[in-house]
Amino acid sequence: MTAAERAARTAEADRLCASAYEKAGGGDTGSALVAVGGYGRAELAPYSDLDVVLVADEGVELGEVAERVWYPLWDSGSRLDHSVRSFPEMVSTADVDLKVALGLLDLRHLAGDPNLTLRLRATMLTGWRRRARTRLPELREMVRARHELLGELAHLSVPDLKEAEGGLRDATALNALVASWLVDVPHADLERCRGALLNVRDVLHATAGRATDRIAPELWGEIAVGLGLDDDAAAQRHVRELGRRITHLCRLTWRRVDGALARPASPRGVRRPVLDTLAPGIALSAGEVVLDSTARPADDPLLLLRTAALAAEHDAALGPATAARLVREGRALPDPWPAAARHLFVRLLASGRGLLPVWETLDETGALAGILPEWERIRLLPHASSIHRFTVDRHVVETCIEASALIRDVARPDVLMTAALLHDIGKGGLTEHSVAGEPVARAIATRMGFDDEAVELIGTLVRWHLLLAETATTRDLDDPATVAHVAGHLRTPAAAELLTVLTEADARATSAKAWSTWRAGLIRDLGRRVLAELGPGQGVEPAPPIDLDVPSSVDDGGVVIEVEPAESGSTVRLVAVDRIGLLADAAAMFALQRISVRAAHAWSQQEYAVSVWEVSEEHLDPAVLRQRFEAIAAGRVDPGERLRPPASPTLAPIVVVRPEASAQATVLEVRATDRPGTVHLVCAALARLGLAVRSAHVDTLGPQAVDVFYVQEESAGALSDERAADAAHAVRSALTGPAG
Repeated sequence: MTAAERAARTAEADRLCASAYEKAGGGDTGSALVAVGGYGRAELAPYSDLDVVLVADEGVELGEVAERVWYPLWDSGSRLDHSVRSFPEMVSTADVDLKVALGLLDLRHLAGDPNLTLRLRATMLTGWRRRARTRLPELREMVRARHELLGELAHLSVPDLKEAEGGLRDATALNALVASWLVDVPHADLERCRGALLNVRDVLHATAGRATDRIAPELWGEIAVGLGLDDDAAAQRHVRELGRRITHLCRLTWRRVDGALARPASPRGVRRPVLDTLAPGIALSAGEVVLDSTARPADDPLLLLRTAALAAEHDAALGPATAARLVREGRALPDPWPAAARHLFVRLLASGRGLLPVWETLDETGALAGILPEWERIRLLPHASSIHRFTVDRHVVETCIEASALIRDVARPDVLMTAALLHDIGKGGLTEHSVAGEPVARAIATRMGFDDEAVELIGTLVRWHLLLAETATTRDLDDPATVAHVAGHLRTPAAAELLTVLTEADARATSAKAWSTWRAGLIRDLGRRVLAELGPGQGVEPAPPIDLDVPSSVDDGGVVIEVEPAESGSTVRLVAVDRIGLLADAAAMFALQRISVRAAHAWSQQEYAVSVWEVSEEHLDPAVLRQRFEAIAAGRVDPGERLRPPASPTLAPIVVVRPEASAQATVLEVRATDRPGTVHLVCAALARLGLAVRSAHVDTLGPQAVDVFYVQEESAGALSDERAADAAHAVRSALTGPAG
């Protein structure tokens, strides 16, 4: 009923204003009374102001009308925000004051000269469109400052329906963007959300008995009654849902504004969309990741995850129409997921700040329901503690973003990112959430295809994700019983390492108070003590070598490359006479062909070197690979320049010497960004030092490569401490780039 009531309030106010203008002696030509702002948009709430302007055409004197017109409005008890201006003054004020310009975009005639109102409205719109390229950056900065000051409507404990991010002010700004003719928004969706928020504000005014945009906690129950909702929780969810949807539309539209402003104002010739291919069927266009004409969602169950991961990694928007099509036409993932699907999902979670807008699109389009049906348990769920900045669902996404910056600190980033997403999945019920969440997290991890060890780790992390923080701040760390208490629950060094990092990410995502210098020091200290109690990690042991029948052609100096189909990719086996640098050449072969390596295992077999590579690509031609390998080995192709790492990697690589891992070789563990050429750069750096890689275990865990190399001197034997330090430094320098 509130929409009809708003229309009735507006009509009554219009009659009052027209009557006041007539009684004041206002004429039919040369002057007009106009509504602006919210009144111009016919959005009057029960206690809204009437924003009106008395306008005179150039050279027209208003006389006593300018004073007498307001008295009937005041006498009626209306709250009035009024001004008197000439036509030129209106134009000049709008030119210098952005807020005035925005308010005049909604100008509406009330009384007087309708042609004057029509000319004024046309002038305002024309000026706005003409100067949009210079005014929109100013508007964006104004919007950004307001968001930073007031926060998001979807997450505030006392939400501001008008000024908070995702509120009515943002809906008005979106209409202003549309009026610029530079971008468009889903109009029906925006108007639905805006109308629903106006309904909430109407009920809020009626409940509070005054003009207010802020919903105090004690008002939710009455607001629920006024809106016809079940209870205060339903009312909160309704408002948060509206705020989140408008926020999503705003972020998407502002990205499109950025793209429009980056393009020439007057392009020559016919403007066609530019598609930069990111992967088969997936392209980047005007800042959005979309599907191209070759995409076949029904044939590829991984296409949704691949598209989302690429969008997040490129910090680009995932086009809502693209996501909706993938949901509509795509195939469901099998249970359990294939390894490639899990790898893509972890890449998405570890993409950093690019995750949030993509995750919002997945949520808004219903894609998450197919990927993670348990998400509904925590969607829009408010936190019970006021220390939290966000709702539970947004908090776990922020935890993933924080954890993505810490993946170098752990050997299992895939486990870390999954636990970060699921650590609060048990909230919303009566059972303590870490207890309730553990079996849910284990079931999800199993469905995602994690092995038993990883499922156990994820379950442990979810069950005990509060343990370090609670213990570190309430117990004596010098008491051996404190360390024993934590170690008894975690049981393994891997769990201790992961929980220390997860605790930091969780706290950082909560609020600044949750990760103060004091708390951080205590938690890290306890984490180190527990890790020492449980013993050092053993690194990643390479799988035992398999004796293969070596083809005779290898003895003649040749190389044998065999390709076999595998789940979501291929297995490539390479056999050749062993030499220093052989593994580097093999890795370069894959990198130069842009073949994504998921895992690899290399070892020596008498005088031969054998390596087995698990790659993402299917239908590889062994002859093409052999041709590329031979060109690299013969020096006809130099992979060094083409595989050079970026000068400033997002996260610096970590290279650790693990002397306890082997008595026959020196073990280097490398954690670096998964990118083409990482294995080549490591092996080439070792080859330049004259060192032989006797075995290797290469694994890609989400966006991070965790590679272990068993290195010996050419004459066999482990490296001295000095040579091991030189090897670690050389590898680190090779992966860091020229500026490292």
